[in-house]
Amino acid sequence: MRNFAGLLLLMFLSLASALNAADSPSGLKIATFDVDATPPVGSMMAYDKVVRQDDLPLRCRGLVLIGSGEPIVLCAFDWIGLANEGHDVFRETIAKAAGTTSQRVACHTLHQHDAPDCDFTAEKLLKEVNATELAQFNGDFPRQVLAKVVTAVKTAVQNPQSVTHLGWGEADVQEVASNRRVMGTDGKVKAVRYTAAKDAALRAEPIGTIDPRVSLISFWNGDKPVAVLSYYACHPQSYYRTGIPNPDFPGIARFVRGQAVPEALHVHFNGAGGNIGAGKFNDGSKDNRVTLAMKLADGMTRAWQATTKKPISAGDVGWKSVPVSLPVATYLDEAKLRADLKLGTPAGVAAATRLGFVVRAKSGHKIDLSCLSLGDTRVLHMPGELFVEYQLAAKKMRPDLHVAMAAYGEYGTAYIGTEIAYSQGGYETEPRSSNVAPEVEGVLMDGMKTLLEVK
Repeated sequence: MRNFAGLLLLMFLSLASALNAADSPSGLKIATFDVDATPPVGSMMAYDKVVRQDDLPLRCRGLVLIGSGEPIVLCAFDWIGLANEGHDVFRETIAKAAGTTSQRVACHTLHQHDAPDCDFTAEKLLKEVNATELAQFNGDFPRQVLAKVVTAVKTAVQNPQSVTHLGWGEADVQEVASNRRVMGTDGKVKAVRYTAAKDAALRAEPIGTIDPRVSLISFWNGDKPVAVLSYYACHPQSYYRTGIPNPDFPGIARFVRGQAVPEALHVHFNGAGGNIGAGKFNDGSKDNRVTLAMKLADGMTRAWQATTKKPISAGDVGWKSVPVSLPVATYLDEAKLRADLKLGTPAGVAAATRLGFVVRAKSGHKIDLSCLSLGDTRVLHMPGELFVEYQLAAKKMRPDLHVAMAAYGEYGTAYIGTEIAYSQGGYETEPRSSNVAPEVEGVLMDGMKTLLEVK
């Protein structure tokens, strides 16, 4: 009876969305939502307990596109990650609230480090061995936020706004991103330039391979901007381990742009920034947080000024999803992980999320790669801490289109390097950092080709 009632509710919401969309001349509408996702004092974040809250809260922001088939939901959290069943449950629950299916929901994080972590599989595994400490995998707070998101989404889809035009703009961001993997003459990683590099010699090394562009997608109702989505590939850390939740420099840049264009909800997505950080331009000094934020905000401003608008209708909007099986790293031994899990130590907590990824992969679980089509614009939604080479490859696959990428979706993978990167050394492809095998590159590249319809 409960399942039948749920089905009736889903049908009602879908019908309501369709009727609302029909009121728009273009047949397309948008509903936006914005929820405070800041953990309370005393709760555990990814690394530390919250000692106090600050001026800028963490946000969960997103939108629902209504009118082109079942609704499409895009959602970004100021958290470090949504992994395994955590990612599944958030997508499934938000989908029900929006009157759609989980395959048409994209949930991403920005990967700030003074922020929560969420993995319901890790939580369950720790509880099964009666762990005395769930640490960052205590799911009480994430479930509270999810409940708030559900309420916000249900309210938003009842009051959508018409969309008549789509905007696209790009600009280079100056002196923020640099490659973390500093290569030697032998083709191996000679040093890792982390997001804060105190070593002046490391900061003097070349920028390396990056994508310098910040991309902006904007939705308009006539001359009024309704929502602005920004995409930029870079680890978001300036400094962390403060015990104070903070959206770091991307969150500050987002706030600045929100003040400049207050009519629109500003939602930021981290691109394929797994091997990208601000290390060349950041020695970890506290002043650099605002400095980096203003540089990113400047790039966003110039991308906004370069924006061109085109009419858009429901017929110009599409969604495609491809489920893929990602190869598990051979060094992840299930028996060893289960033994570590029982230790009741930080190593046991770390083993929980890795074991969750292994068990789910062995069970046949697949990860959705997806692509949103908006006229001549494409947005790829990808898992993990993806290397920037994937983003650059996607843009190269379809130079005839505007291509943006959001990574840091399903976080159970941890880092995802290119195939050659696993033989080059460096932190990102070490056993402690990546849960996938080198063959992952072929799987993801094929998936992107399918989504982008590469002939």
